[in-house]
Amino acid sequence: MDEGSDSRLWTTLKRFFSRKTECHLEEAILEAKDDGELQTDEMSMLLNVLQLDDKQAYEIMVPRTDIVCAEINDTISEVARKSFESGHSRLPIYKETKDQIVGILHCKELLRFFVGEQTPPDLQAVLRTPYFIPETKNVKNILLDFQINKQHMAIVLDEYGGTAGLVTLEDVLEEIVGDIEDEYDPPKPEEIQLIEPGTYLISGRTSLEDLHDECGINLESDQVETLGGYISEQLGRVPDTDESLNLLGYTFHIKEADAKQIQWVIVSTPPSES
Repeated sequence: MDEGSDSRLWTTLKRFFSRKTECHLEEAILEAKDDGELQTDEMSMLLNVLQLDDKQAYEIMVPRTDIVCAEINDTISEVARKSFESGHSRLPIYKETKDQIVGILHCKELLRFFVGEQTPPDLQAVLRTPYFIPETKNVKNILLDFQINKQHMAIVLDEYGGTAGLVTLEDVLEEIVGDIEDEYDPPKPEEIQLIEPGTYLISGRTSLEDLHDECGINLESDQVETLGGYISEQLGRVPDTDESLNLLGYTFHIKEADAKQIQWVIVSTPPSES
């Protein structure tokens, strides 16, 4: 945005946030868009800010299984390699299992040991204290905590105190401005991929709502929100890779799974729905 549009946006923001309720704010934002006071992207960002209160950590976190981390007994060289290969500037460090995160390594701390003559220290000596949050903490408060405590990363804990996932400042900002493409991010496969009419390759993390909206596949549960969770709930266990089952007329072939969760499923709809 240019200087003029910046000034206009901030003037509009001050007017909006003099209102008292979220409902009024949303109405004011939509009215401003209709009146030409806001561009579409500005409207979207403001509405996204309002919705931060309605989202919780577990909805935006990197799941435990996808966390790139290192073990406390790894050498500095091993940790540096993981940082280089992943492109991450911060790595959680655990002891024995991911449920025991003992610190966060800022990988820039390693540079002086590779460009200088110093002897690399034990990993413990360069760790920073991890910041923990419950999986139910709302995203607006996560952003405020990041700002107040000068944090860029939080370890998300489940109800039993185990590691559920990880949230970064980038994850929170993406809820406002959309995906931020990092040069080191590997391409992400689409969660729902059409193989042929009536047959899909679907990520186990796909929400039941998205499954219905994009494929017309209607699966309902009061306990789980994802396709993988739904299949496991119906079976009472996590199925094995290459296992197939029929539910509500749909055929589910487990393309990829491990002991804890389903990664990919091939779903075939009944012929009449193809």
